[in-house]
Amino acid sequence: MNRAQLIQQIKVKEQVWDIIVIGGGATGLGVALDAATRGYKTLLLEQVDFAKGTSSRSTKLVHGGVRYLAQGDIALVREALYERGLLLKNAPHLVKNQSFIIPNYEWWGGAFYTIGLKIYDLMAGKLSLGRSVHISKKEVEERIPAIRQEGLRGGVLYHDGQFDDARLAVNIAQTCVEKGGVVLNYCAVKNLRKDTNGRINGVVMEDRETGDVYELSARVVVNATGIFVDGILQMDKPGSGNMVRPSQGVHLVLDASFLRGEDAIMIPKTEDGRVLFAVPWHNKVVVGTTDTPLDEHSLEPRALEEEIEFILRTAARYLTKAPVRKDVLSVFAGLRPLAATQSSSGKTKEISRSHKLLVSASGLVTITGGKWTTFRRMGQDTVDKAAETGGLPKAACVTQHLPIHGYQQAVNRNDHLYVYGSDQPAIHALVADNPVLGRRLHPAHEFIAAEVLWAARYEMARTVEDVLARRVRALFLDARAAIDMAPEVAAIMAGELRQDEAWQKSQVDSFTRLANGYLLEPYQPHSR
Repeated sequence: MNRAQLIQQIKVKEQVWDIIVIGGGATGLGVALDAATRGYKTLLLEQVDFAKGTSSRSTKLVHGGVRYLAQGDIALVREALYERGLLLKNAPHLVKNQSFIIPNYEWWGGAFYTIGLKIYDLMAGKLSLGRSVHISKKEVEERIPAIRQEGLRGGVLYHDGQFDDARLAVNIAQTCVEKGGVVLNYCAVKNLRKDTNGRINGVVMEDRETGDVYELSARVVVNATGIFVDGILQMDKPGSGNMVRPSQGVHLVLDASFLRGEDAIMIPKTEDGRVLFAVPWHNKVVVGTTDTPLDEHSLEPRALEEEIEFILRTAARYLTKAPVRKDVLSVFAGLRPLAATQSSSGKTKEISRSHKLLVSASGLVTITGGKWTTFRRMGQDTVDKAAETGGLPKAACVTQHLPIHGYQQAVNRNDHLYVYGSDQPAIHALVADNPVLGRRLHPAHEFIAAEVLWAARYEMARTVEDVLARRVRALFLDARAAIDMAPEVAAIMAGELRQDEAWQKSQVDSFTRLANGYLLEPYQPHSR
């Protein structure tokens, strides 16, 4: 994952890639991983950082989707449950079994949800994470001391997966490189190249760090850009109709005291018909999500006031300690790339999360829809179609039982460095060589200086945001603390990336502006 070395590989003249993948989120990384492991010469281009968009802003769940079962989308649930099991086996350092409790306040709730979740268990088969059971009011109160007790009748306990989305994205990118692929961030595709017959045979790419422009040849190009797929389709055929309609999901992050337990809460039906989760994550609680149709998309979507109020209002109905605005440590919004709805209701929660493949007349392969849990299967299906479209030699998919970089079975989650898996000893070695790297970046958080050096040296982090948002997750856990960490992070990165003081100041100013968008009230860093 050395960007300078990887850039050299695209400078080879007359080189033809088998597959060029546009997009470095969950979908694009899944495609690139599948292609590289089949032996195809694979290049992935991401316009900003890996998982910068939707793929770092999920509810942090690897799940079949209980609500999709309620909607009758059996095929999606079965596929997602299977993929959930594979992901737990292939990346156990980042994916874990998480227990959930559905609190019941209606007399019929216990039996109704227990039966539904028994079906969920059966569909998981051998890859089940544990049996769903009805539990008493007393046990619900013991397991979730923060639950509202008035009117509580009992609950249903079930199991699903939980993960760190951006960390997984980085590890998949590393795995791609280890398997012979080339993955590059801050490389924007400016146009598609076509032959005299109108068939796509490559891309025009700009390295956003240097301004250098490259014309790259490929046998097949895959558009895996999530909410941005329509922009690439417009490059192919101006005037194309939109395939995607963005739907915004918002999450609030609260202190762990709002849950006071290891179990997550799932509210199966809120006032807008969605489910709401309150999930323990990195010693905080993530509460969400919303489902708000939008007409436009952006790399930095912002939570709407009504979404924030909806989550606070709904959480207050189920928790003894009602969260208020000043309790919110971070608020983040993500845009789901849902298929453009044809229904008159326009309700995005009614749209299937199954993925869809489209091959344009020019040979451009576009993948849209889907969810993090099914990223591997999306990659498999896309490469099958891309190989057929590009006339590539047949090769079998091998990702089903492929360990992801960092794979480690024995995980000590009491040490926050567990997310690095098998890389953890190397980070300890950095500290042993230079004890200064063992210092905390913030007194209230466990992140250490060595992680910044590691991110810049081995994980292709290029900016302060890359580190604090997607390598150590501080922005998503405590945006104020992240702002305070920014100057030291910039200084460490500047040393590693050979940048000057002007770069450091620019990075700190830019990150401070960005991070204030994750707060409900503006925050200026403490003087140092």
